[in-house]
Amino acid sequence: MKLKALLTSAAVTAALAVPAFAETTLRIQTHYGPETISGKNAAQFVDDVQVMSNGEIKIEMFYSSSVVASVETFDAAVNGILDCDMTGGAYQTGKNPAFQFVGDIMGGYDTPYQQLGWLYKGGGMEAAQKLYNQYGMELIGWWVVGQEALSSSKPLDSLEAFKGWKFRSPPGLETKIFEKLGASPIVMDFTEVFTSLESGIIEGADASILANNKGMGLYDIVKHATYPGFHSMPSDHLACNKTVWDAMPENQKRIMTTAMQKLALQQALTAEYENNKAAAELKAAGVTLWNLSTEDRAAFRAAAVSTWPEFATTDEAKALVAAHTEYLKSQGMAN
Repeated sequence: MKLKALLTSAAVTAALAVPAFAETTLRIQTHYGPETISGKNAAQFVDDVQVMSNGEIKIEMFYSSSVVASVETFDAAVNGILDCDMTGGAYQTGKNPAFQFVGDIMGGYDTPYQQLGWLYKGGGMEAAQKLYNQYGMELIGWWVVGQEALSSSKPLDSLEAFKGWKFRSPPGLETKIFEKLGASPIVMDFTEVFTSLESGIIEGADASILANNKGMGLYDIVKHATYPGFHSMPSDHLACNKTVWDAMPENQKRIMTTAMQKLALQQALTAEYENNKAAAELKAAGVTLWNLSTEDRAAFRAAAVSTWPEFATTDEAKALVAAHTEYLKSQGMAN
């Protein structure tokens, strides 16, 4: 009986020593629809976090910017309407141009792995974190889909072909870079692209990766594309309200950051798979894919890097440009 009592007492003591179950519920918004490549990968991220945390972390994911507009997601997380923002830093360039250099580092990198290398190995996380913390947010990680493809009604076989080329461009840094190359970027809403291509107002468009462009039907209208891409590789982020993040136990933080790194790998692998599949189908359908030479790619990067300082008008932006430039030099990718 004494032994039984001792064992019972030890079991009670051990049970009391176990920390209380800490449950965290996160409301996260993404601009992607659940049926897209990115939306499906985001759903897998949610499942990974909930399973690895054994239910300690519960995530309520809002797809297709269903709570607030995409550009308002960051502020909604800051103000407590949401807990985390799973869109991208490029939406916040109006706050600070520094967000350009964590949102879309135009011309900087050829592959998602290089860009993730800057974040995780080149001091990028530390440099970016200062920017996010300044606005009451914590950067948890990136997921990079890969280089976007330009669609065109004429061949894009070299940088020379871009002279006079009229195409739909997003506002900001991209217009500056392509203007230096002699192109004629026209800023317009994406909803106007199809009619503008059909009527000849523009000759091409910067929209998305090759697989997405194909899915949207762009190559039913124009028959040329750049692939692999070279000009734009947006980084989507997961950024959370810093107060919410700081209150989470360390084990939950580790689960979130680890799951983000898995998401980054899956996003890059999935996009590469889908892009190569789309490339084969487009070639068979008579669409010509243009792969710029190594020399032309280097020339575009040089034009982009030389334009970065023109857009980096704040101390935070200058710091990020310096971090990217030093990393590119360390990798032999820039002079």
